[in-house]
Amino acid sequence: MANYYNIDDILTEEEFVPVVFHKSANGVIIDPSSETNSVEQGAKVELPLWLAQELYLRQAVSISVPACFNQKTRLEIQADAACVDLKSRSPFFYEFGCKIVPLVGDKTVEVLLLSAFKIRYKEILTKAYTAAYTATSQFLTLLTKEETNLYEAAQSSMAAFKKWRMGGPRLQRASVLGRKRKPIE
Repeated sequence: MANYYNIDDILTEEEFVPVVFHKSANGVIIDPSSETNSVEQGAKVELPLWLAQELYLRQAVSISVPACFNQKTRLEIQADAACVDLKSRSPFFYEFGCKIVPLVGDKTVEVLLLSAFKIRYKEILTKAYTAAYTATSQFLTLLTKEETNLYEAAQSSMAAFKKWRMGGPRLQRASVLGRKRKPIE
């Protein structure tokens, strides 16, 4: 866990990932409706990322690529990344992707994350600087948590720039310039 007190990090690690057990485990209840308290070798289940990471480090499971990074998502991002609703796939799409990449061994997830972010980054900043409020409300529903933070930072930056440009004196005299030096004896 990268940051113990960060709620976004906690929520990211609560995302479910598909795993395959390499070893059978007794005394484990994965499914409450199950009659046995064990998981057989080769069983395919979905576990939260934090648990899957620990089991992966103990070589008890192998982790598969989650559904939010499947082929359908990749094709949609290749077609037009700016219009894809990544938030519905995972609210923390990029953070989740960065945490899952070393565990799944699939390098195409890295490429997917990078290309999606590059394309969407431009779109987010363009909308933050130019779009009207009515157009942005629909746009914001497509953004992940990380992208929403980026959008809000860009808007506050633009607001600060406009405030600086429109109001106040252009140059301010430094307080140091008004003082006289003491003569050296």
